[in-house]
Amino acid sequence: MKPIIGITMGDASGIGPEIIVKALQHAPVYETCRPFVIGDPVMLKRALQIVGVSASIHTVSGPQEGRYEYGSIDCMDVRLLPPNLPFGKVSAEAGHAAYKFVEKAVELALARQIDAICTAPLNKEALHKGGHLYPGHTEILAGLTRTEDYSMMLTAPKLKVIHLTTHVGLIQAIEMIDPERTYKVIKLAHETLRRAGNDRPRIAVCGINPHAGENGLFGNGEEEQKLIPGIMQAAEEGVDVTGPYPADTLFYRAVRGDFDIVVACYHDQGHVPIKVLGIEAGVNITIGLNGGIIRTSVDHGTAFDIAGTGKADERSMLAAIRSAVELAPKRIDNLSQNI
Repeated sequence: MKPIIGITMGDASGIGPEIIVKALQHAPVYETCRPFVIGDPVMLKRALQIVGVSASIHTVSGPQEGRYEYGSIDCMDVRLLPPNLPFGKVSAEAGHAAYKFVEKAVELALARQIDAICTAPLNKEALHKGGHLYPGHTEILAGLTRTEDYSMMLTAPKLKVIHLTTHVGLIQAIEMIDPERTYKVIKLAHETLRRAGNDRPRIAVCGINPHAGENGLFGNGEEEQKLIPGIMQAAEEGVDVTGPYPADTLFYRAVRGDFDIVVACYHDQGHVPIKVLGIEAGVNITIGLNGGIIRTSVDHGTAFDIAGTGKADERSMLAAIRSAVELAPKRIDNLSQNI
């Protein structure tokens, strides 16, 4: 059976509704999965008018009622948004609704009614105004699933990156890195790629300092204290991991094919190379969540400046759906069996 992919609308004032309806106009999506939108049917209908397509919206109360037919978009109405919600403006209503969409998706995933979650972007300011003080999707999902050991993985056609830290300031990020965190993230990368079919993934770890510290010339021994013990522990267990390497050459080597995934130490170190390769092809994946939940996402923001114009590019959403489909069937049990 084709997996059911729960697609959360994100911040409905942004481009989420538009990229969802655009992505679901691609017939091959329905050949590989059963897309199920969790959001607001009224906003989807407005988005259809904006982008100029004639699909219908099928409002349902749960995945078991979905038609999963091309030309008919199945949407679970969480009933939180005013019908006249403006595009392109930060609002507490949209921020709260974006959180509730994710909360409902997690509920469905834990109940084995959907096989994976694919998220449209949310706006952090709106999220906070709505009363949910999280830095982003990854932390929301970790909180909802009570997960402590998780990580963000970014993928592009020629590069995969996993992070030791994400949405914290640079000074705090360096303070948070320790040998245990380094070891756990390396193991998460190893196990995730093995489940995806790579029997012995080649993992490379970035240095924290320029030139990976260059034997103490730069920094205060962070590589030796925070990274190398974790690398050695994983290597002793048979993981093919090496480093730390200077970040300014490591990503080039990974794109060339020397490594299967790079461990980045902080947010921008990992995000910049992925986005340089093409923001429209990037996918954000949260791994290590309790309950085995798979979550993929577009690798861009809400784009308030073009929301409501029909100009939004759906390619990252398509890539995120494809990644969710690729990961979902490799589960031991197919969640949709219970429907």
